[in-house]
Amino acid sequence: MAALARSVLVTGSNRGIGLELVRQLAASPRPPQHIFATCRDPKGPRGKALQELAAQHSSIKLVQLDTVNLPSIQGAMQAVGYHLKDQGLNLLINNAGISSHATLQSLDSQEMLDVFATNVVGPLQEFLPLLEQAAKGAGKEGLSCSRAAVINISSKLGSIGLCLRVPEAPMYPYRASKAAQNMVTRCLAAELQVKGILCMAIHPGWVKTDMGTEEAPLTVEHSVRGILTVLASLSQDTSGTFLDWEGNSLPW
Repeated sequence: MAALARSVLVTGSNRGIGLELVRQLAASPRPPQHIFATCRDPKGPRGKALQELAAQHSSIKLVQLDTVNLPSIQGAMQAVGYHLKDQGLNLLINNAGISSHATLQSLDSQEMLDVFATNVVGPLQEFLPLLEQAAKGAGKEGLSCSRAAVINISSKLGSIGLCLRVPEAPMYPYRASKAAQNMVTRCLAAELQVKGILCMAIHPGWVKTDMGTEEAPLTVEHSVRGILTVLASLSQDTSGTFLDWEGNSLPW
């Protein structure tokens, strides 16, 4: 089985789904040559699990990245570009995100803006030049994660078609931000297809993480195994889609 991609960058990789993505990618039979594990403070106490993982796998490079801070984004792009030389970045997994349980009554405009900045604006700004470089130099036709791809970790709570469980979990800022992120994904897919870059959104399930809580039915290991299986199957036909961790199509 071929490697999913030569180079992969995962945002928000110090815990939860991001950390498990890095762990399973590094432990795969054909791991990527470069796994860029990014978070706001990879060398701090919250990055301890990531540091331990990187000590076990030479393919993992820790990169400081705050997805709402332009100097941080520019610094991360330079660091990643230095490692990749002129080969570009094959796969960007936008996993960094924040939640909010604000109700209609407790909703605060600044909280809404903060959630949008991380969940929507951040993924718009990152690493497009490196992805374009990879798409041009891959020597491949069609779209795939092994050529160049942007994967946005979304949520079916952002599905306007489903509009799930609003009375139990209003989460206005989070839902609205994920609906907006989904629109960004569709726009990116339409615009970047001609450049050879695949874009899609994936719902990881309700997962036992700090964000998902222990009430969630799905382990992070199970979710990430499913996500990676789905990513390996993506092609021109699935660019611009919204799928779950099992490959099922979801309504926008």
